[in-house]
Amino acid sequence: MAQDVRSLLAELDFASVTPEEFARIVKGLSAKEITALVRGELRDRVLGEVFGRMGRQLRPGAAAGVRAVIRWRITGEREAVWETVLADGECMVRQGAGTDAPRLTMTMGDAEFLRLVSGNGNPVTMVLTRKIKVAGDLGLAANMHRYFDIPKV
Repeated sequence: MAQDVRSLLAELDFASVTPEEFARIVKGLSAKEITALVRGELRDRVLGEVFGRMGRQLRPGAAAGVRAVIRWRITGEREAVWETVLADGECMVRQGAGTDAPRLTMTMGDAEFLRLVSGNGNPVTMVLTRKIKVAGDLGLAANMHRYFDIPKV
């Protein structure tokens, strides 16, 4: 089963998958299956596509006036670091840590990250159960769901 899903994901054109379709794919997988599937080049492709869409998923009106560097540390077979920079209703994304100190850093595993960004995980529960570790501005963390259009599954 897992190998079949991995083959399907490896051949998938992520650019043509809507956020809702991606949410349905993630919802159908256990955390163990996600961890097993998202390795190597496939992991890089999935993370690249998710972060590449963040600018399009931003709700400019809700994020107006917000200025923040948000660092995402995604653990797994190796740590991946990405940053989203919110500035007055716009979102810029970069791979790796920039020189600006982040206002918020969130650390989580692959499965937790994909559940969070696909709307399949409750962020408050994930923080309280330490599946997501948060450092910095907790108010910003609490409002993240308002700034991005996250699918409802």
